[in-house]
Order: sequence, then C-alpha cells, then structure tokens
Amino acid sequence: MTLNANYSPVYHAPHFEPTVDELAALKHLEMENISVTSALKEHVSGRLYEHGFIAKNAHGQLTITDTGRHLVRRQNN
Repeated sequence: MTLNANYSPVYHAPHFEPTVDELAALKHLEMENISVTSALKEHVSGRLYEHGFIAKNAHGQLTITDTGRHLVRRQNN
C-alpha cells in the first residue's frame, strides 16, 4: 500500500459553514487580537485556524485574516 504525497489526515468539507460561536469569535477578532490563552478560555474553534480564517501574528496573538473578514461580510449580507 502506498500513500499519496498529498494525503491529509484532516477532512475538510467542500463548503465551510461556520457555527454561530465561530462567527462571534471572528467578529471579536475584527475588533481586537487575542492571546492564545484567552482563545483557549473562550473555546475558539480550531476549525477557524485550520481553514485559514485566523492566524498568529508576530506577537503570538490570534488575529483575523482577510479570508476571515470576507467570511464575516458574506454572513452579514
């Protein structure tokens, strides 16, 4: 049995639908960056990081990406 070099053990559905909590977290990140410790306390979803909607900045804080901002705008329309 051979493994495909592009194999990823994490399944990503073809279309990402954020939960209400994930949208709230993205909206919070639009206003201010948060530390990883705060994110853990607030139970920020790892799916946001996996899909590239949030990222760590140079200071190690979580921040919203342009893709995350686009998702928030799309959900508000």
